[in-house]
Amino acid sequence: MVKDDIQQWIDNTWSKIELKMSAQCDRIGDRIPYVPEEGVYREDMGESDVFWWTNGFWPGMLWHLYQATKEDKYKAAAEGVERRLDAAFDGYDGLHHDVGFMWLHSAVANYRFTGNERAKTRGMHAANLLAGRYNPRGKYIRAWNDDCTGWIIIDSMMNVPLLYWASQESADPRFQYIAADHADTVLRHAVREDGSSNHIAILNPETGELLEAPGGQGFASGSSWSRGQAWALYGFALSYRYTKDERYLNAAKRIAHYFIANVAATGFVPVVDFRSPKEPVRWDTTAGVCAACGLLEIADALPELEQDLYRNAAINILRATDERFCNWKVSEDSIVNGGTAAYHGQRHAEVPIIYGDYFFIEALMRLTGKHVLIW
Repeated sequence: MVKDDIQQWIDNTWSKIELKMSAQCDRIGDRIPYVPEEGVYREDMGESDVFWWTNGFWPGMLWHLYQATKEDKYKAAAEGVERRLDAAFDGYDGLHHDVGFMWLHSAVANYRFTGNERAKTRGMHAANLLAGRYNPRGKYIRAWNDDCTGWIIIDSMMNVPLLYWASQESADPRFQYIAADHADTVLRHAVREDGSSNHIAILNPETGELLEAPGGQGFASGSSWSRGQAWALYGFALSYRYTKDERYLNAAKRIAHYFIANVAATGFVPVVDFRSPKEPVRWDTTAGVCAACGLLEIADALPELEQDLYRNAAINILRATDERFCNWKVSEDSIVNGGTAAYHGQRHAEVPIIYGDYFFIEALMRLTGKHVLIW
């Protein structure tokens, strides 16, 4: 790749993001989008499911654009979503381990950028809910509700930054202890030696002993769900940022090498599961753009001479996604097509999904130098 060509692509793509996000903000405001229908975000998750785990990604996109442009309309819409999410606190029973996804990008982002104390309180409330799911015998944060007492999932690594933040803000180390205990348990039971990972690990809640590892949203037990790989890659890189524990950085690098090797074989856009049958081919662009953010996070943690492997892989993923799956029509909602929620799921297969747009925007902000961390 020629450096000038890369920079031109970065600059042009960022300009397209600014145009599209401005139009979408005008259309959507403080409604909470998830998956568009025929190019239109019709469903408002604030009305249909205020507890849904993706409800923080739209305000996260808005805060990123506000930070980059200082246009007040992004701030106003993001704060509107944040207020609407208070209904999820009131309901409580619908909340689970994904409170980090919901409030890091809404309330915590607000507090980071504006110093809003009410937003800080919301973030701390969410952090205490997440900490309350900690099992001190097994040293893990349990996933979901109902009969999932001993379950942990790889997605959780993207939620524990809420606890690291809470520890810093409150000067209370217990949040970081819980986050690190959980990261250690995930590393031990979900990440394999070759850098692949399980989606789910079911533990004995009284001892922490591993009982089984179902396939979850991947193809099968023992397979390799690509978005799970991306959650692990980025999640352990973020745990390194907060703790400086080299084990987490080494884990992130090991997972990254596995991810890069696999995605290179499919033109730098990942299939839904790296260990699934060759046919039919099922894509998940959301895994790629999330991994790109993690790769750039790893690059930031390394000396300059060691950064190129990770940065170049991230750029390859983003450019391939842009060329093959991005929709830049300003009149239509969503940017990144080709997202798939689960290998065996019939709904939301190879469609635009809100977190695909979020991670694409975050990655481009990192490449432009406009990025400020909200994890």
